Amino acid sequence: MSRTQPIDSARRAILETLPEETSLFGGAPEPRFTHIPASHAKALHPDVQVVKGMRGSGKSFWWAALQKEAIRELVAERISSLRLFERVRIYVGFGETPAPDHYPGRDTLTHLLTTGHDPRLIWRTVLLRALEWPPLANASSWDDKVRQVQARAEEVERFLYAEDEALVQANRHIVVLFDALDRSASDWERMHRLIRGLLQTALDLRPYRRLRLKCFLRTDQLEERKVADFPDASKVLSSILELTWPSRELYAMFFQYLGNGKNPEFRRAVEERWGKPWRVVDEVWVVNDDLARDDNTQREVLHAITGRWMGRDYRRGFPYTWVPSHLADAAGRTSPRSFLAALRTAAEDSEDRYRRHKWPLHYESIKRGVQEASKIRQRELQEDYPWVHALMQPLSGTNVPCDFKEIEQAWEKSGALRRLGGPVSGEKRLLPPARLGDGPPGLREDLEDLGIFLRMADGRVNIPDVFRVAYGLGRKGGVRPIRRQEQT
Repeated sequence: MSRTQPIDSARRAILETLPEETSLFGGAPEPRFTHIPASHAKALHPDVQVVKGMRGSGKSFWWAALQKEAIRELVAERISSLRLFERVRIYVGFGETPAPDHYPGRDTLTHLLTTGHDPRLIWRTVLLRALEWPPLANASSWDDKVRQVQARAEEVERFLYAEDEALVQANRHIVVLFDALDRSASDWERMHRLIRGLLQTALDLRPYRRLRLKCFLRTDQLEERKVADFPDASKVLSSILELTWPSRELYAMFFQYLGNGKNPEFRRAVEERWGKPWRVVDEVWVVNDDLARDDNTQREVLHAITGRWMGRDYRRGFPYTWVPSHLADAAGRTSPRSFLAALRTAAEDSEDRYRRHKWPLHYESIKRGVQEASKIRQRELQEDYPWVHALMQPLSGTNVPCDFKEIEQAWEKSGALRRLGGPVSGEKRLLPPARLGDGPPGLREDLEDLGIFLRMADGRVNIPDVFRVAYGLGRKGGVRPIRRQEQT
């Protein structure tokens, strides 16, 4: 069978396996759809205490996944260096879902801070609560719990030492997970204090052999001047790993989905044409190493689904590189959530409009998939950074690249900065821009940090397609922007 022939079963496999509403990486996954990129495998090791990543990179995904024994077993099976997960006990130290018996929520944390409690001791108390230190059982409030920890410092040290020794004897680890620290405070000053205290607590545990914290943080939460100004902070910061998704990992994840559909036709087609057998582990079909890591093999398989070009000839680009590049932010990072959403939408659109097309995915459908993925990234930004929406909406109709003065004028005309200067947006009291007090230049830096603005060599502002399209900005030769009437 020729490698250049379409894989006829691919569209069906996409529609069958990729979720209709992309809630990916927000909760625990199914084992059969779990792909573990190389950078993630390293980040999951208990000795890596701080993991950073952009929105949608997999922080909350792994925070939830590691709480599931089946996922830990799968990780141990696939990654030899993580076999220790077979003997790890996982606890939660903070997360988006309230759990007042296990950790204090935002209002309680605010109270603890305003009454003078050291953030380091607050998180130390959360750790001791997870380890079931006996004196905490009789404390009626988190305020009482923290006071107990502060007053009985030597007893706490002896308890942690004994606990660690017992874990060594039992050949076990304990890992306490922290995620969603943006929900811990409604202003940057308090959040920085809490993250600083958390990093200090992680440092305190370094001398122990089997007790660890694992903190999942957004890249914008790790401003070293604010959170790492304590002795030996470098010992914690030097172990930070970032969750990244290079193109080959995105495609490996995509093929992992397709290979685990109910119908085996896609797996068979790959095995027959490329000689790449799949292996099955606990009823999960695991993507072949070459298909997971070799760019040329991945390109050939994808182009048997999409065709070779993003138009009538090569001048429009090649799908294998076109898709991730048009979904990347200004730092070149592509969200796996938006990547799969784009391909799922492309399959639906091809089914509706181009059912008789030679290839399972039509190039025009792929472009519409990028439009849909752009809307998803827009919604994600609104959830975590509502102020971004307030700054981007007034730019609709602008063509980029453009001079920053043009953006400043659009903000001034719309009154965007005056609105941002009011109460913190939304019922959730999410954080305002970190540099709001610095005016437009500070907001530009905030947007650059998030990968939304790209500062060009000549000083102009460019905006990647994944944000430009949803917010209705134009660019010559780019994917058509979504106009306001299409967003409603």
